[in-house]
Amino acid sequence: MEKVVGIRFRKGGKIYHFDPSEYALKKGDFVMVHTEQGIGLGQVAEGPHGKDPRFHPSEVKKIDRPATTEEIRTHQNNLEVEQDAKNYCLDRIKAHQLAMSLVDVEYFFDGSKIIFYFTADGRVDFRELLKDLVRRLRTRVELRQIGIRNQAKMVGGLGNCGRPLCCATFLKNFHAVSIKMAKEQNLSLNPTKISGACGRLMCCLQYEYDTYRELKKDMPKLGKKVEIPEGRGKVIRQNVMERSVTVLMEDGREIEKQLDPPPKG
Repeated sequence: MEKVVGIRFRKGGKIYHFDPSEYALKKGDFVMVHTEQGIGLGQVAEGPHGKDPRFHPSEVKKIDRPATTEEIRTHQNNLEVEQDAKNYCLDRIKAHQLAMSLVDVEYFFDGSKIIFYFTADGRVDFRELLKDLVRRLRTRVELRQIGIRNQAKMVGGLGNCGRPLCCATFLKNFHAVSIKMAKEQNLSLNPTKISGACGRLMCCLQYEYDTYRELKKDMPKLGKKVEIPEGRGKVIRQNVMERSVTVLMEDGREIEKQLDPPPKG
């Protein structure tokens, strides 16, 4: 069976899967790989395991080789550069009184570029800030504005479920999430219960949405008048998982009725 290893390039960042090639790697090892941004150093976050066609592409990039002691030392120095650059940028943002919040700093392994990620309510004139940063760092500098969902992805944290944020662990892309998804799953529409750390609707609302829609297709809708052996009434609640509905009878009684299993196929 083909193997893959999970590589993480930043603390708390997304895990990318690579072919370990002939190297015997274990969690915590540092490796060199080619990325879209050039050569990079990553750390093994998931030891070798079987390749799953449901989740992994047919062709997975191979790692180049284990990192040398000197390359690991360069990586540690780069982290220090990032922290120094972050502190300096925060100081200059304050000095220029810019309405922006610095989220993170990424310094390329080869020192060819440094990116400052920030959030802001609107457009920001950061030309003077950019001049300060270039003068201080003497390399290519990019200031990149990101959305609030991307901020949560980069910063990380715990969700309402108590687990690490989906966006900071395994989600590759953000998908549209609507209040309709919460309604379809009979969830509370209290914003504090269906909003994530970013303040937007939780990404996980989409996970079971299609399943709920499929299971509810043949169930009587809320508010529908129905005739049951006990008499006439109106559907006031659905329990999709239990395949049951609660009917409010004309005499005020509430009766729970079990439905037939969903049709197969």
